[in-house]
Amino acid sequence: MGLIFNVVLAVFAATGSFLFGYDSGVMTLVIQSPNFLKEFNTTPESATIGAINATFSGGAVFGSLMGGFTMDSLGRRKTIMIGAFINLVGAILQCSASHLAMVLVGRILAGWAVGILSMSVPVYQTECAHPKTRGMIVGIAQQMIGVGFIVSTWVGYGSSKVPATSSFSWRFPLAFQCVPCLMLLCGMMFFPESPRYLCETDRADDALKVLKKLHYNGSNEDWIQSEFNEIKLTIDAERAITAPGWSVMFTVPTWRTRLMHATLIQMFGQMTGINVIGYYSTILYNNLGITGDRNLLVTSIYNVVGPIFNFFFIVFFLDKVGRRKPLLFGTVAISIALICEAALGSQIAGATGSRRDGISGAGVFFLFAVSCIFSVSFGPISWVYASEIMPLSIRGRGSAFATGIGNWLVGTVWSQVSPIALGKIKYKFYFVFVAFNLLVTLPTIYFVFKETKQLTLEEIDLLFGDRALGMLPDNLDDTEKQIEMERIENARKQLAGTNVTAVH
Repeated sequence: MGLIFNVVLAVFAATGSFLFGYDSGVMTLVIQSPNFLKEFNTTPESATIGAINATFSGGAVFGSLMGGFTMDSLGRRKTIMIGAFINLVGAILQCSASHLAMVLVGRILAGWAVGILSMSVPVYQTECAHPKTRGMIVGIAQQMIGVGFIVSTWVGYGSSKVPATSSFSWRFPLAFQCVPCLMLLCGMMFFPESPRYLCETDRADDALKVLKKLHYNGSNEDWIQSEFNEIKLTIDAERAITAPGWSVMFTVPTWRTRLMHATLIQMFGQMTGINVIGYYSTILYNNLGITGDRNLLVTSIYNVVGPIFNFFFIVFFLDKVGRRKPLLFGTVAISIALICEAALGSQIAGATGSRRDGISGAGVFFLFAVSCIFSVSFGPISWVYASEIMPLSIRGRGSAFATGIGNWLVGTVWSQVSPIALGKIKYKFYFVFVAFNLLVTLPTIYFVFKETKQLTLEEIDLLFGDRALGMLPDNLDDTEKQIEMERIENARKQLAGTNVTAVH
């Protein structure tokens, strides 16, 4: 079945990523509903709206960390199903809310679920992917996040056409998320567990069967056996130093380094400002003089452009150009776009007539540009890089920590601060992200991050210095040993060609 089955598995699992995008985007238009604002006695710029978004992000922090426990104890597949169930409960609470407390609790549960899904889906995809297509396979997660944003805004835009007195304008968009929750909860029963998790839990025969189902193309039996042997070897090597609990991630030097890389790439994605634009785009467009129905329409179009760029990038470029170069490009290009956006924002207040229209149009262009640039850099790569560099023995806990702290905790801070900052200092807020990108993100990526394109997960272990090159299991026959020696020699060559030496 090979690549086709792998893609189908990745796309379906990424229904969890769709929920991430939908839940993140749906409130953008819900908070513009006159009935919603009247029902809960609030305004789009109020602390209440900040709290609604912050509870979602805060719930995601704890969801991500909880996912680390369930990933290691119950497996990747069951963790995704747990996330879908919690999201379903949260969706029901939100769409049936008669008090603000129900909305807040529903958002906490939705965030909790999305936190679980945001760290478990990329790990599941990573462990099932072939090294030559891993960028594309895991990049599907970001693609489906974008699709979730698209669907949420267009469902919200369509629902906004009902009379202003109708609660349908916000209840239906919140209820709609029940559909993908049920699809994911039921559908994951028919997909296999990750072969690496099966191997780690002493189900080697099942793991080999899944590897064949995922990667067999009719003539690569030797490669599959070699990959299987390498997985077993890695597990045996890691078991010698793995201890229960989370502290082992911080005490093994190379694991600590890898955890730092994964957490930083997640944080750097947040520090581009992309989620501030996504959550509060209607406020940004208001600051540019775009109001009313036109504001909602521009917001809906905005959420379409990023996924288009992401699709072409993950399919045609990511596994060829690698991870580092797009990240460096994205850091500089997003900073330039935000500087231009700030410059335009400084001129909009005193502009009138055609000049004001021109500034508004240019402002929209640069916000769209940030989305497009993010979609060919941090968008997909933050999920790919963070999941692929984690050692197998701590991949659940490590991904949980990196996603929970680097992505969701940072996102929680911005979701609470941003509406206030946008209301008070407006365009000057962009310079916070510009300064961080140029002073922190850019040098860190250039001097610290490693290139991982087309390496197997076990070769990435070698890249970070976690296993001695040339170490072979005792139970291999001569043919298998020859295959492994060729694999190790190839790893040596790839490591010799990297710009950054392995950590020892």
